[in-house]
Amino acid sequence: MAIQLEIAGVTGPDEGAPPGIRRPAPYAASAVPSRGRHFEEPACPTRSPFQRDRDRILHSTAFRRLTYKTQVFLPHEGDHYRTRLTHSLEVAQIARTIARQLGLDEDLAEALALAHDLGHPPFGHAGERALDAAMGSFGGFDHNAQSLRAVTRLERKYLDFDGLNLTWETLEGLAKHNGPVGNADDPVAKVVRNIELWRPLELTRWASAEAQAASLADDIAYLSHDVDDGLRAGLLSMEGVADAPLAGPIARSVMDHGRSAEPQRAIYEVTRRMITVMVADVVRESGTRVAALNPGSPDDIRNADDAVVAFSQAMSEDMTSLKAHLFATVYHHPRVLRVMQGAETIVRDLFERYDAADGAALPDGWRAFAAGREPRQRARIACDYLAGQTDRYAIAEHRRQFAATPDLR
Repeated sequence: MAIQLEIAGVTGPDEGAPPGIRRPAPYAASAVPSRGRHFEEPACPTRSPFQRDRDRILHSTAFRRLTYKTQVFLPHEGDHYRTRLTHSLEVAQIARTIARQLGLDEDLAEALALAHDLGHPPFGHAGERALDAAMGSFGGFDHNAQSLRAVTRLERKYLDFDGLNLTWETLEGLAKHNGPVGNADDPVAKVVRNIELWRPLELTRWASAEAQAASLADDIAYLSHDVDDGLRAGLLSMEGVADAPLAGPIARSVMDHGRSAEPQRAIYEVTRRMITVMVADVVRESGTRVAALNPGSPDDIRNADDAVVAFSQAMSEDMTSLKAHLFATVYHHPRVLRVMQGAETIVRDLFERYDAADGAALPDGWRAFAAGREPRQRARIACDYLAGQTDRYAIAEHRRQFAATPDLR
């Protein structure tokens, strides 16, 4: 489905450029120099600052661990269900598509998409709930805030600094993944206080258009692939999807094409069309908003009264209804809840063991780091260690440290 736009600063491909390549719009993040990195480094001779950020994220330990972190179904439940890694890759592809259509910096959009879930603990949202409850007296746990901790503190690969030393624009986009942060007690606001001693992230303003595109790409990816995974797992039926918002008309069209079609082909046809419909809606609505605002710089996007990259109201309502349908039929399905309750038990038990006063259950390096710390700091160290674990490592750790481990099946 070709999507043609004529919006401010985006007039089509450059003369002689490959198909689909557009001139950067004046409101793209790369239209002005980056605001830099906390620790100054020589410029890379072969990559832009945002390409460099993307590559650092791809090579990070936290990114590799996403291979064995749950999206909805645990990795051992089937080879074809999404993991946090495959989800992040799908988000990146969609974010690049939206960015290209709007004349944005594709590399920044991709970097933000790849990094947005680095802070997720094992077992997806079940692990997050368990960690948040365990950390209730010590500031709680939030996976968006943990993503920032990962890229600014927990990755230890470089000789001159902790973290990945990403650009201001990438840090801003991660901090505002869910929009402006207006509450000083928000977990994200607390994590970025040290960053803001260097340069304020302007949390109450909107993020760049690239960050907004990556955030919407996240919604598009998980709604479409959770329908896909739900159908493959048998928690959803094609007939049930046909009654659902957004996906319903598509499912009915696919079923009308031939009920005897191979189920896997039918499932893929539904989800690929869902992605096309949602991306097209974002591009159309964003084009209208950009034309009305006529932004001349990235800061015009940040200073706008509302999001500039957005779904139409009708699409937003359909997506909200579909999310509610998925909560009832997939996320809260007894089979999923049973597994997730066991997962929460594993996370809760491990946290209590790691947070013990002597820290004996922590590995040597982490134990030395926790030694002599006051309870709040020790709890955060235990939380950081546990949040970085993969599903399979957490299960193995629990089996090693406890007499009985829940069977997550």
